[in-house]
Amino acid sequence: MSYRVARALLPVLSLLLPTAAIAAADLIPVEDFARHAQLSMPRLSPSGEYLAVRMDDNANGDHALAVYRVSDMLASNMERPLMMLRLPKYELPVNTIWVSPTRLIVEKGKQFGSIDIPMYTGEIVATDIDGKNQDYLYGYDGTAGKRAGTRARDRGFGSVAGLPEPTNDHFYLGVHLWGNDQSSSLYDVDATKNTRHLIGDIGVARMRFMVGADGQAHYAYGENNDYDYVVYHREGNAWAKLDTRHTGKTFAPISFTPDHQRIYALQSDAGGPSTLIEQDEQGGQRRTLAKDDFGSISHLQWTPLPLQPFAATTATGLPKLIYFDTNQPAAKLHMALSQKFPGLVSFINYSEDGKQLLFSVSSDREPGTYYLIDTTHFKVSKLFAGAPWIDPAKMAERRPLRFKASDGLELEAILTLPPGRNESNLPMVLLPHGGPHGIEDNWFYDNDAQFLANRGYLVLQVNYRGSGGRGGNFKEAGYLKWGTRVQQDLIDGVKWAISENYADPKRICVFGASFGGYSAMMTTIRAPELFKCAVGYAGIYDLAMMYKKGDIGDNKFGRSYLNTVIGKDDADLAANSPVKLADKINIPVLLIHGEDDQRAPFAQAKAMRAALEAAHKPYEWLSKPGEGHGFYDEKNNVEFFNTLQTFLAKHIGEGASR
Repeated sequence: MSYRVARALLPVLSLLLPTAAIAAADLIPVEDFARHAQLSMPRLSPSGEYLAVRMDDNANGDHALAVYRVSDMLASNMERPLMMLRLPKYELPVNTIWVSPTRLIVEKGKQFGSIDIPMYTGEIVATDIDGKNQDYLYGYDGTAGKRAGTRARDRGFGSVAGLPEPTNDHFYLGVHLWGNDQSSSLYDVDATKNTRHLIGDIGVARMRFMVGADGQAHYAYGENNDYDYVVYHREGNAWAKLDTRHTGKTFAPISFTPDHQRIYALQSDAGGPSTLIEQDEQGGQRRTLAKDDFGSISHLQWTPLPLQPFAATTATGLPKLIYFDTNQPAAKLHMALSQKFPGLVSFINYSEDGKQLLFSVSSDREPGTYYLIDTTHFKVSKLFAGAPWIDPAKMAERRPLRFKASDGLELEAILTLPPGRNESNLPMVLLPHGGPHGIEDNWFYDNDAQFLANRGYLVLQVNYRGSGGRGGNFKEAGYLKWGTRVQQDLIDGVKWAISENYADPKRICVFGASFGGYSAMMTTIRAPELFKCAVGYAGIYDLAMMYKKGDIGDNKFGRSYLNTVIGKDDADLAANSPVKLADKINIPVLLIHGEDDQRAPFAQAKAMRAALEAAHKPYEWLSKPGEGHGFYDEKNNVEFFNTLQTFLAKHIGEGASR
């Protein structure tokens, strides 16, 4: 029986089910979707005795690093952590690393809105587990830290490039100085004494480094200031640039093998999906560990020390586990846990003796729950759930599928199906993701999609060309095509959902945030007959404005990025900017924006509003002071979700006119 014929029988078969089985799901309170996780990003200490977690104050939007005894967590004694390192407003720990059993370093970041990806600030601080001996190890604030008197020139961006194995209080620090866009440096830092010595430098900006067992930099790689991907290998006292005949279009070294003779890397020969490989340092005797013809390899699973990968998953579709070293005890443990827990089991980190393992379980309906296992007696203990108020049993299925775009290219779509409803002729919301480049929608839990599905809508997400997860060629295929081919991919996805009888063609709206907000306007301009309404949230609406306002175009790398992905031709920018095409929008619009947005400045929303008013087009408006790129305050998020559901119900809900 074909899949399409089987789907056609679903409405008939559903008549045989109990009424309760097909009734619309009970509405989950808006507040449950507006909440933020209180605890996240756990890291087990080398001794296995402590757990560091990011802690968010949902009432005030403040963030901190907290350290608990594992025994207290297991006893649900969460009231009094051993230590709490509070950070200023909007600042948060974006990476926490144990450099010894009792000392941590924290890479700081800022997040100016709920849809922002936390942005590293380049600052690194250290603390003991009891909160003592706090120190500022690197960052732009030359007056901070115990060695402030000698660090006045530390005006740059620092990042953690790795750790020695086992931990010894040291870490490797990559540095990019402000005002010097022609160099990258690497240091070995003693996180207790706050001393450092140079172990590598290169006359190319924005490079990342891979360090060998000898404590020296062996590779430098990344996108330079011209937005070109380059790779260098250390040869004697000099750097040799590797050409694509040896590395492929992209090559990202990860680490050395335990014997230090070979390396693991993610590599793409011709710009297709990245493959996990193992090779010698000179590029010889290469062997493939994991690959997929459609999507890149991701989610590597690692053994305890000495670290080596034993499995990976695909970045597209249902996460398919690829085990390439099934003789590893860690692989056998992972397979056993995967049989026990529904969803994807991800190993986070081990204690250094390998006797304790921190792991998570997540899925399309489960935002993530964290566990500890004693690898000697195989006792599993639950630590905490990331969003304990979410009941996975009430969440919707997310189903990755593929369809052909109008030019024949195969694309991935993810459908979120409203629980308790037939799969045919549903009101649908197209939900384009932000980014756009290198970002993709995947099978895992998506808060917006789950909210919309709970309200009875089919949700369609399309990984249009330009998205991540399928290699460099696919990402670059979206360059200079923001308002054209990218939008056509989204439109083709809608037409596919209609042709497959998933979507009611008379009840379709589009809602997106950031670049998705741009797409919400542009898809209705390119295909006005498909949509009944459009919602732009924290969107970009004037492409030329990106060069003048916002945090993307305020540095050389950002301007190179804009030159590459949207171009500089004024006529082309205008032809692909919703503010210049507002007269073509013939459906109701809802605009939502934070008034302190740094990524998509509030001026973008005001320009779109002015354009709609000038064209005498209907619109609704919601803006909030003090909010950045997406609302963070929970009260504002409640209002946002209530406004969104009311707007959608009016135009494509059960009572909406067709």
